[in-house]
Amino acid sequence: MSNIQRITGRGLPLRGNDIDTDRIIPARFLRCVTFDGLGAHVFADDRHAANGQHPFDAPQYQGARLLVVNANFGCGSSREHAPQAIARWGIQALIGESFAEIFAGNCLAMGVPCVTAAPEAIQRLQTLLETAPTTELVLNLETLTLSGADLTLEVSMPDSTRQMLLSGQWDACGQLLANLTQIHQVAAQLPYLAYA
Repeated sequence: MSNIQRITGRGLPLRGNDIDTDRIIPARFLRCVTFDGLGAHVFADDRHAANGQHPFDAPQYQGARLLVVNANFGCGSSREHAPQAIARWGIQALIGESFAEIFAGNCLAMGVPCVTAAPEAIQRLQTLLETAPTTELVLNLETLTLSGADLTLEVSMPDSTRQMLLSGQWDACGQLLANLTQIHQVAAQLPYLAYA
């Protein structure tokens, strides 16, 4: 289990409301057996239509770790491939006006924070990243702030989500492995479970 307190890196601005999971990772890429390689196909159709001008293709945003989006990001179907594709491209946190609840939950299950800020603050941040793409940002989950250059924004997220990230409890598999002895002890006491 790993605690997530602070994420530092450059940001990638992606403008637009109601960007759904089918745009994030088109359905034809869902046939994969593992999530490996999904990062190469994130926003595949949007990137193709933009003819190399999509932010995910722009040289100045390669290696960005924070994705800055607008309202209702990740809406549509609940496919976990969408946050997997974003994370496998290299994004470690998302800052937006709002997120679809299931999308944010899928991000949490991977240890990828989704924090929100006021629409005006998001617009200012996106403009900053468009004019100064090398700006280093610091997302601090302890203080719930995002800072970079001369800009400091207050961000928010549900307190339970924040505590899970700060304590490392977001990692359900890690928790199971850390408590394997207790799991075996409880399983051995269950009369309906043939446990060897």
